[in-house]
Amino acid sequence: MWRIWLLFDPRRILVALSVFLFSLAILIHFILLSTDRFNWIEGPAAGRISAAQLAPLPASKP
Repeated sequence: MWRIWLLFDPRRILVALSVFLFSLAILIHFILLSTDRFNWIEGPAAGRISAAQLAPLPASKP
């Protein structure tokens, strides 16, 4: 195992591994945020009620 580290620079490998894992984590989070089920910021789209549905009807003139 130690001969592998003679071929590769450990600092470069650890930096590349960290960058890869961080970019993979960001990609997974953005994929989850784009779905309705796993969007923890806005919640499911089907359960939202728009402001137009909550507004009262205008008074009718006789």
